[in-house]
Amino acid sequence: MPDSPPRLLDQVREKIRLKHYSIRTEHAYVDWVKRFVLYHGRRHPRDLGLGEVEAFLTHLAVADKVAASTQNQAKSALLFLYKEVLGAPLPWLGDITQAKASRRLPVVLTVDEVSDLLDRTSGTCGLILRLLYGTGMRVMECLRLRVKDVDFVRREIVVREGKGSKDRVTMLPARLVAPLRAHLEEVRVLHRSDLDAGLGAVWLPFALARKYPNAAREWGWQYVFPSARISIDPRSGRQGRHHAGDKAVQRALRQAARDAGIAKPATPHTLRHSFATHLLQGGYDIRTVQELLGHADVSTTMIYTHVLNRGGRGVESPLDSLDRTPPRPGLLRAREGGACYAGAGQA
Repeated sequence: MPDSPPRLLDQVREKIRLKHYSIRTEHAYVDWVKRFVLYHGRRHPRDLGLGEVEAFLTHLAVADKVAASTQNQAKSALLFLYKEVLGAPLPWLGDITQAKASRRLPVVLTVDEVSDLLDRTSGTCGLILRLLYGTGMRVMECLRLRVKDVDFVRREIVVREGKGSKDRVTMLPARLVAPLRAHLEEVRVLHRSDLDAGLGAVWLPFALARKYPNAAREWGWQYVFPSARISIDPRSGRQGRHHAGDKAVQRALRQAARDAGIAKPATPHTLRHSFATHLLQGGYDIRTVQELLGHADVSTTMIYTHVLNRGGRGVESPLDSLDRTPPRPGLLRAREGGACYAGAGQA
């Protein structure tokens, strides 16, 4: 009896792994395909088309009230399904409307707010948060760091496979050299314990595991921030220690922000925004900041220049100049009387 063809979601996973997409992208795309199929009564996507795709995306926007970025992620997942997995012709591709994402200014903390926040963090989470602010890394870039990519002599960190599958180099803050060295000594002890238990192998990208069979157990390839527990790799099925998750980091930052009395909706990514903003305030060239952040286009980095302008692009409000303008006698009498004065020609 011939083997049955793989299930739809397994086909999606196989194609995503073939294209070396991240595990997070895999989880997101599989989830959107599953929701799409369930929304249309478990009908196979081969029997669906433009109308059903648009109905699903409209439902997300109207009923679920998802953000434009979330709606566009769902659209990307469905287009991947039809184009890459099902190999279906897409003459209607151009008819699907792209949700217009809002252009919002990033949340940025002041230098004093960052200092107050970090003073209320400690341990591994505190070290991670200091690295985020001190290097401009995204939280997952930090958590995926390997030991070999930290250069204490040159005081730099190589960020591998960042957003857009790009590598870049950022600085290692001098004040984090000693804490990071001490942290890695603890990680080395944990790694030796794993080796003694017959474990200690980490996930390697692409075909490196086949090319260098012993590399997965070498010290240089270990994660700087390993997980506290052993888990099963969802792709290989092997038992090992993955990198730490971001949930604990998010919780630590939220608690520190509350303790510091910071009302801004701060997240770990806020530290990256603050890193860029404070560099620009310090007079560094925007191209340098662009390179440190890993932005492909300087226009993306330009969003941080808004903080370099006081108020509305550095223009002084006329209200602030009133104290320097001698008041008219009529207005002076009104002020002295304490009444709300409204002129006859008030607009």
